[in-house]
Amino acid sequence: MKNPTKDDMSRRHFLKTGVEAAAVMGVLSSNLLCSKAPKPAAKIPVGLQLYSVRTECEKDLAATIAAVAKMGYQGVEFAGYYNHSAQEIRKMLDDNGLKCCGTHTQLDTLLGENLAATIEFNQVIGNKYLIVPWLNEDMRNSKEAWLKTAALFTEIAEKIKGHGMKLGYHNHDFEFTAIDGEIPWDILFSNASKDLIMQIDTGNCIGGGGDPIAFLQKYPGQAVTVHLKEFSATNPKAILGEGDIKWNEVFAICESTGGTEWYIIEEEKDVYPPLECVDLCIKNYNKLRA
Repeated sequence: MKNPTKDDMSRRHFLKTGVEAAAVMGVLSSNLLCSKAPKPAAKIPVGLQLYSVRTECEKDLAATIAAVAKMGYQGVEFAGYYNHSAQEIRKMLDDNGLKCCGTHTQLDTLLGENLAATIEFNQVIGNKYLIVPWLNEDMRNSKEAWLKTAALFTEIAEKIKGHGMKLGYHNHDFEFTAIDGEIPWDILFSNASKDLIMQIDTGNCIGGGGDPIAFLQKYPGQAVTVHLKEFSATNPKAILGEGDIKWNEVFAICESTGGTEWYIIEEEKDVYPPLECVDLCIKNYNKLRA
């Protein structure tokens, strides 16, 4: 703000406007402080991996999706479509105000002539995250195999990028057992495109001897979708929030450097009836974030 001078105001005018100027400067200072204050991270939505309620999905997918929405989930990740068309699935989502936060997509549907149909299906249901959930042993039984897999994933990721989609990979436990002195998870994500989503499953990672927090830190920006799954060394029945995982640390990384766009709850232990279990999981999640 330009200071008043003798050229543009008299002493009397200066004294008269001094209070007004101070008030204006106060407002400007307040606005400046507000603009410099760190903005809170956007709240990351929570979805459910429908494999958690697969028996219910087999009985009635539409009713299951409706029940999940009522629990407060904002999206669902598919692991199969139970003989429903893309249009039918999109209607189920729209009817319940849900987003598709991913599909666990078998690798063979991303290869050759199959890719176009897979892209079209996911466009209809509104999904942009194509996550490979499993690899045949010949694609993961040596360092050379993992390097070839990394190259293939890079190639597929580039092909779908123009359609606004991203490829990802979901871990089990074997990715954290060293091969030729190296951790397969590192071989893959150190050599594949940085566009590859690192969908780390926290429970599976620890179960395989890995540290999800360390990997989230190591590959910033790639944890676009993250599976929240509990692990407990002493309680095999522990569901989300009842085990050993340091959730506050997981959330802090995801919401700062992780590039995370969705949290996805998955529970496979069948400690409770499926729908009851995933309802308890999101309630526990809400308690963790309170």
